[in-house]
Parts: sequence; C-alpha cells; structure tokens
Amino acid sequence: MKLKKLLLAGLLGMALAIGNLGNIYAQTISYQVQSGDTYWSISQKYGISLPRLMEINNANGNSKLYVGQSLLVETSNTQAHRVQAGETYWIISQKYGVDITQLMAINNATQRTTLNIGDQIIIPSPKQEIKETFYTVQSGDTYWIISQKFNINITKLMEYNGHNQNTVLYIGQIIKIPQSLSTTNNTSSNTLPSKTSSEKPYVTHTNYTVQKGDTIWSLANKSGIPQEELAKTNNITTNTVLNIGDSIKIPVHHVPVKTTPTGPYGEYLDWWTEAQYVLPVGAEFKIIDFYTGKSFMAKRTTGSNHADVETLTIADTNKMIEIWGGSFTWAKRPIIIEYKGRRLAASAAGMPHAGNDGAPGGLHTSWRSDNYGAGYNFDWVKNNAMNGVFDIHFLNSTTHKDGRIDDTHQHNISITAGYLQ
Repeated sequence: MKLKKLLLAGLLGMALAIGNLGNIYAQTISYQVQSGDTYWSISQKYGISLPRLMEINNANGNSKLYVGQSLLVETSNTQAHRVQAGETYWIISQKYGVDITQLMAINNATQRTTLNIGDQIIIPSPKQEIKETFYTVQSGDTYWIISQKFNINITKLMEYNGHNQNTVLYIGQIIKIPQSLSTTNNTSSNTLPSKTSSEKPYVTHTNYTVQKGDTIWSLANKSGIPQEELAKTNNITTNTVLNIGDSIKIPVHHVPVKTTPTGPYGEYLDWWTEAQYVLPVGAEFKIIDFYTGKSFMAKRTTGSNHADVETLTIADTNKMIEIWGGSFTWAKRPIIIEYKGRRLAASAAGMPHAGNDGAPGGLHTSWRSDNYGAGYNFDWVKNNAMNGVFDIHFLNSTTHKDGRIDDTHQHNISITAGYLQ
C-alpha cells in the first residue's frame, strides 16, 4: 500500500513538473498598444490573422490606434508557464530557449515588471535567427518588386531596413535582405496560394465576321481584351479600318481557378496574364470591403494598366462613400471582387477622377473631376452621382501615370489573398 502511494505521488509530481514546463493552449489576452504599433504588427507578434484581430476589437480600416489603448488578442499554439520561486524573465527565457525581449513583449512586460509565484505567462515560439544578404537597387525597383524577387514579406523587408511606404529607393542603394532560419532549421515559407491543378492560363481563338460599325476598339471592348492584343493577333494596328465581311480572330483566355486559404480570401491573379481577362471590360460585379464586409456593385468600363471602374447606381456610390469614411478619397483599401462565382483579391482607391457624369462618355468634355481639366471623358455609367472612374488594382498591375507598381495596393492585395496573415 505504501509503495502504491509512493508511485502515485511520483506520477503526480511528474505530471505537475511536465505541466509547469508549458501547456499548449489558446486564450484571449489584453494587449496595451505601444508606440509604433499597428494592427498589422500586433497580428504578426501574436500569430493572429489581421481580419480576426480587427473583428474581435470591432475595428475596421478607418480605426486608429493610440499608445496605451487596450486590445483583445487571441493567442494560439503558444505555451503557458506558471512562475516558480526565484524565477525571472531571464531565467524563464533560458529555460525555453526564447529571446528575453520577445518573451517580455508578448507578455506586455517592462524592465520594472515583477513576477510573482503562480503568475501565468505566455511562452512564444523560439525566436528566429536572422541572416542577411545585400541587394543593390536597380532602375525601376520598388520594395514590392524586391520582395517578390526574394520571396519575402514586403512589410518585414521595409521594417528590417528602417523604411516605410513613403520611402523612395534610388539606383545603387543597398537593401538588406533578411533570411529567417528557425532554431529547428525549418525555414518559414511565403508560398503563394497554389492553383487547383497544374494548369496554366491558355488561349484559344474564335473567328468573327465584321459587321457595320465595328472597330478594333469596339470589338476589343465586346470581347473583353486589350485592343493592342486584338490588333497584334490579326497582324494589324489599332488604327486599321475594318471592312464589313472581314474575318477577325478573337483571342479567348482561359484562366483556371486558383485555390485560396480558408477564410474570406480571394484568388491571387496576375493582372497581365489573368485578372484582366477574368474581369473584362463591361463586367458588372460586387465589391466587398475586406475589413467591414460592406459591399456595392460596380462595372469595369475601361483601364489597361489596371481596372478603371464605375459604380452602377447612386445607392452604390453612397455605400462606397460610407466605406471610405464619408467622402471620396485616394485612400487605398483591401477589397474582394465577386464575379461569376469567383472571388478575386484586389485593392481599390476611393477617388473618382477624369470624368463628367453630365457629358457623353468617350468624348471630349470641358470639365473632368479631380482637377483633370478638359479632355477625354472617362465616364460611361450615367446618373450614379459619380464623375469618372476609380482604380482597382490586382497583382502586378501598374499606375497609368508612370507605369509603376504601387506598393500599398500590392500590400492590400496580398492581405485579401491570404498571403499576409
């Protein structure tokens, strides 16, 4: 009997000792916002998705953080440690093989924080060892292009170099490229969502007989392809006059559906080879704001470097204004596009421009919105309380002004594709 009690006591002691070394658990904690924090940086610190962090704090894309603010944060796949006599953050960090700064940060502790016996603290995953290489900026480089070249997170790349979205790169500048290796030698991967199969986009052709009034421009719009591509396919120019009865070869692009991570995400489609064909000129679709879930209808009416879009009705315009905080603005927001059963990852700027709702679209007008002055009227959808078009970007799309990739748009698209968690 005595031996049995000793065995039970020993097993109980082992269980307590093992339990004290850390249990995998999930819980909601309170986090106090520090200087420089963003919703994104906090989500990365605790391994929670950005949409979930904002959801449990009733936040949206317009919400601002201030130092000292308390946020709810869900922690998962972390360990809990019960403080023992004589333990300090340093001793605990050594016991678990984690960086003391990281340990204190995740527990919202400072140098003055006192540990008491029985306190429960969170143990983060072991800090990754950082190795780095160096890259010399070339002509045309942006942080987005460099991040894609090295397959790393654009936000982390900018932060690692002490830069932000307003930083301008110059030719010859040296950029540090971090290469993270965990203590278990498992490299973290930024692999993009994969396709549902090994299929790649491909093109077939149909033949069309020219009718009265047809032009390269009208046929391109009707077919949902760039007029330059239509002209090149038929070995003509965009200025070629078509004759009734001419046979024109029309490219038909087939873009396989890509898988997305579980959640409210969209397909990560390249603008030049995929997105512009999945969402052709003339397409009417739903725009869903990624942070609020609010939506409205729109139509792609033009756009070659990216999609130029107009709302369908006054009600749609009012909903768009509501989402963007009460007025038209060039602020860029992550969005999801729903069209023909597909969900596409995108980013939109909330400023209509270069159009006049009170004048015919596609013709010269004496006034255009957003100080564009007189010129070609980019406004085809009438009576929608919107003058002109607003921009929607996809992976690798560029601006019309300078043909450059916009890093903020690309960052937003990565979020809505589930690439940045």
